[in-house]
Amino acid sequence: MGDNCGKEQKAVLNEGQENEMEIFGYRTQGCRKALCFAGSIFSFGLLPLVFYWRPAWHVWANCVPCSLQEADIVLLRTTDEFQTYSWKKVTWIHLSTLSSAFGLTPGHPLITDEDFVINRAIQKPGLKVRCIKVQKIRYVWNNLEGQFQKIGSLEDWLTSTKIHLKFGSGLTREEQEIRRLICGPNTIDVEITPIWKLLSKEVLNPFYVFQLFSVCLWFSEDYKEYALAIILMSIISISLTVYDLRQQSMKLHHLVEAHNSTTVSVCGRKSGVQELESRFLVPGDLLILTGNKVQMPCDAILIDGSCVVDEGMLTGESIPVTKTPLPKTDSPLPWKTQSEADYKRHILFCGTEVVQAKPACSRTVRAVVLQTGFNTAKGDLVRSILYPKPMSFKLYRDAIRFLLCLVGTATIGMVYTLCVYVLSGESPEDVVKKALDVITIAVPPALPAALTTGVIYAQRRLKKRGIFCISPQRINVCGQLNLVCFDKTGTLTCDGLDLWGVVPCDRNGFQEVHSFASGKALPWGPLCAAMASCHSLVLLNETIQGDPLDLKMFEATTWEMTASEEDFHLKGVPANAMVVKPCRTASQVPVEGIAILHQFPFSSALQRMTVIIQEMGGDRLAFMKGAPERVASFCQPETVPTSFVSELQIYTTQGFRVIALAYKKLEADHHTAALTREKVESNLVFLGLLILENRLKEETKPVLEELISARIRTVMITGDNLQTAITVARKSGMVSESQKVILIEAEETTGASSASISWKLVEEQKHIACGKQDNYINIREVYDNSKEGSYHFALDGKSFQVISRYFSSLLPKILINGTIFARMSPGQKSSLVEEFQKLDYFVGMCGDGANDCGALKMAHVGISLSEQEASVASPFTSKTPNIECVPHLIKEGRAALVTSFCMFKYMALYSMIQYVGVLLLYWETNSLSNYQFLFQDLAITTLIGVTMNLNGAYPKLVPFRPAGRLISPPLLLSVILNILLSLAMHIVGFVLVQKQPWYSMELHSACTVQNQNISKLTIFPTAPEKTGANGSYTSYENTTIWFLGTINCIIVALIFSKGRPFRQPTYTNYVFVLVVILQLGVCLFILFADIPDLYRRLDLLCTPVLWRVCIVIMLSSNFLVSLFMEETIIENRALWIGIKRCFGYRSKSQYRVWQQSLAEDSSWPPLNQIFYSDMPGCGRVASYSNPVFESNEEQL
Repeated sequence: MGDNCGKEQKAVLNEGQENEMEIFGYRTQGCRKALCFAGSIFSFGLLPLVFYWRPAWHVWANCVPCSLQEADIVLLRTTDEFQTYSWKKVTWIHLSTLSSAFGLTPGHPLITDEDFVINRAIQKPGLKVRCIKVQKIRYVWNNLEGQFQKIGSLEDWLTSTKIHLKFGSGLTREEQEIRRLICGPNTIDVEITPIWKLLSKEVLNPFYVFQLFSVCLWFSEDYKEYALAIILMSIISISLTVYDLRQQSMKLHHLVEAHNSTTVSVCGRKSGVQELESRFLVPGDLLILTGNKVQMPCDAILIDGSCVVDEGMLTGESIPVTKTPLPKTDSPLPWKTQSEADYKRHILFCGTEVVQAKPACSRTVRAVVLQTGFNTAKGDLVRSILYPKPMSFKLYRDAIRFLLCLVGTATIGMVYTLCVYVLSGESPEDVVKKALDVITIAVPPALPAALTTGVIYAQRRLKKRGIFCISPQRINVCGQLNLVCFDKTGTLTCDGLDLWGVVPCDRNGFQEVHSFASGKALPWGPLCAAMASCHSLVLLNETIQGDPLDLKMFEATTWEMTASEEDFHLKGVPANAMVVKPCRTASQVPVEGIAILHQFPFSSALQRMTVIIQEMGGDRLAFMKGAPERVASFCQPETVPTSFVSELQIYTTQGFRVIALAYKKLEADHHTAALTREKVESNLVFLGLLILENRLKEETKPVLEELISARIRTVMITGDNLQTAITVARKSGMVSESQKVILIEAEETTGASSASISWKLVEEQKHIACGKQDNYINIREVYDNSKEGSYHFALDGKSFQVISRYFSSLLPKILINGTIFARMSPGQKSSLVEEFQKLDYFVGMCGDGANDCGALKMAHVGISLSEQEASVASPFTSKTPNIECVPHLIKEGRAALVTSFCMFKYMALYSMIQYVGVLLLYWETNSLSNYQFLFQDLAITTLIGVTMNLNGAYPKLVPFRPAGRLISPPLLLSVILNILLSLAMHIVGFVLVQKQPWYSMELHSACTVQNQNISKLTIFPTAPEKTGANGSYTSYENTTIWFLGTINCIIVALIFSKGRPFRQPTYTNYVFVLVVILQLGVCLFILFADIPDLYRRLDLLCTPVLWRVCIVIMLSSNFLVSLFMEETIIENRALWIGIKRCFGYRSKSQYRVWQQSLAEDSSWPPLNQIFYSDMPGCGRVASYSNPVFESNEEQL
């Protein structure tokens, strides 16, 4: 099998992962290389430049395809929609350097053991390894399987037993050296990019290369002023970009610098414990963790002892997390899948801080190095910054297509110019210059820069509001958002929880609520003991720290926390164990305290945590705390009150956070470490419910109402209880009072029965409980399938998983109206966001960063309300910890998007106005002078380009979005109509001026005030002579065309400067208004001022006042017609909707198609029905698949 694989020319790297790539084998060929070298010389460096822009062409030109086994060059292609190419050299690692030191031979046991990828990569007898380095990760050639494999981490197939046996005593020195050489150093090395490298990368951008070509051409034509202006602007632009990139590079370097220079204790198999620099660590090394406040230099699996870790860098929450050792089980399954619990609870992640290391039974805390360098959690985070996921938005691709159209137009102009000038007998040098001029006129070099200014201004405005952006391109995408997902806790509701009370229970059912507001202490009993000990709190610097929920619960008991001291001797209680004691004022507590022996920590996937405790002078017990439904499932059925469901509904329907508690007695002679979670978490006794109040943030309801009124869908994705989520959705306005909520429940396949899905209506009813009236949710059968009012689906993570697996054909139908998703794990949150994207929604995700990192990364626009380093996962971070930032971001996104369109239309029109004018003058072998070009390019267009984008976002969100792409009928029609108008006006002016009675007269007689200086220049305008310092032609056509073109550029800016409904009205942009007034004033002054020196400098001719009035009339007519067309046709939304209806146009967006289909389906939603996965039409169907970031949404 290995031989066959190795002979393949193509393979896949990182299959199924985010950075999946196709890899192709190539071998360098000498003759091809020589030809390319010759081509580089003869093309004056143009060929290497093309190869730099197109890496694949470089490989195809220099190499021939071959198998990956024989390749010395590999071509890589990403498998996403971008299909980005890159190439890498295959290098060799030689182990011969170790053979003399350790006597390594091809037959050495360390080399022949082929259990591990490292050994399979060593080629015998040469003792060398083939490898490539891609995005900071090293891949070695696996000789056995014939493929490149990632190196720098332990193999996934290892069982927990194998990890304990193979690595539990550490590695030998020989093993360490081999792994060190093959895996590379354990460093997250981010070099500070040299300025010359940043500069060359920026300068070699196609945009700047085109600018260089333009500048060279202008210098050859003595058009120095504008060329120097463009050079100055380019230098400023490049300098700012290089400065920003350099600052980012330095910031990132300093962020990871400390990681590479720490000292750690490593236990060797023969050498014992020794101090070592962290960069020498290799996968499989045995780390000894001592002391507190230790920064982890790698990812490691905890195999002995426990640790309290601050994972703020990864999750965004600086809440201590308890890590437990990997149990040594006989399971043949890989260690990550051997238990239903989250395997991450055993991993100490790189970059996190071990705030407390607790040895078990006086031994040391030991951990096996799992991953090193850029393979680690921190390395992955840094790589996501260094190599961000490329973003596709149709606006940018449309812009490239439009540029190509302009290039096509320029080509037509070049052919026309060549014909005219060759036939007129001009010199070849002049003909070429004039032809090349047409390109720089038709394709304005300032276009890409002008497009980004709107985004830069929007970014500045967002920064003022405390919203920071690390991906400015995404600001435009914000303008297209039509669905926003929200986390609940900490995002919609307040972070802090207030303990409202506990509801104890006994054999007779639930007792009266014990309220803590009264100040009365909870009586001693298992419930009080559970509240005092079932938590993950830690004592750091005499301060209790941990999860806010745990903190509130513990504080309510008024107990105290200490660490067991050296003289604390109790059977089975390890030294430094956490001990909780009743306060001195407490009475009637029969125990001195409780020692927490062992924790099975909380995880989102399990929705519970368990502790094993020892009462001082009492029993050994296990306590469980978690989601009520989960805890009840582990309890003896007779101990769970019959009114459990209704009691739970009483509180969840009021938006309370409900936690259940349970316990069991354990045999005292059992060693704690020998007890598995499965054994402890069985046959528990139900204790009662803990009721915590989680209030809505003040800003939540008005923000959600604003989004809903703007027809932006809002969705809740939470890890909390489903019924609590439904209540919060109703209270926040996400679900209005008149709308129905339909609960979807899906069950997994069990035994003979297939997977099922059911729909039940959730009704609000009144229920009398505890002597007062409470709302609660009652699920009952309703036989009314009427379509009156809208409805929302609510489901939990388990049902979502079952639907995704067994009912994929129903999933899009459910998502169209799915609003409440509860008990969702972090992975399920990401999957849900992706499923919404497949329906062509533009999805925003707003979370506090705790369990939302994956979803924040997956969404088109991720907004983190956390200021921790986890915010790196999301493009936007808000300093204000509430959802007010969401509408601000959408408003700015819409404004930036409209600004981009306005700017694009303006730059296209400006270039076409100049293009039309110049081609008309070329007909007379005439042109505009350098100063005339300079006035238009610098005094008019550059100033407008800088100020036109300053309009702020409109303060109100309207119920429709701006167009998402340039190639939409209204935008295209606007550009085409304005080009035709300008063309018509220029032609009319060009023809009319030649028909004037004074046209054939001497030039000075056409003026009311004779200009002797002008009269000396030429006698007959019909046969003009080449004059002026710039070598331009002075003629009436030139004067007319220049005035028409220059003032038309100002008119077009006024027409295209859009205000409402997405931007502030144009008159609020004071700088732009002032600039336009000044420009118009200067132009009209030049037109009517008869100043000979000024006319001579601008190569203009004096014309009769009547003709100047005619020019003003033509421009005014153009302005009025253009304004009329924009307001009555282009911006008339009702007209375009009518046209679409008339032609029967329907949106191709998947969610629109499904909405239409469901509106016509009288059997949907199927209330009170159960579907099974083996029923026709309910199984897995390849239903929909659209690339992310694509949208065929109707553009209005």
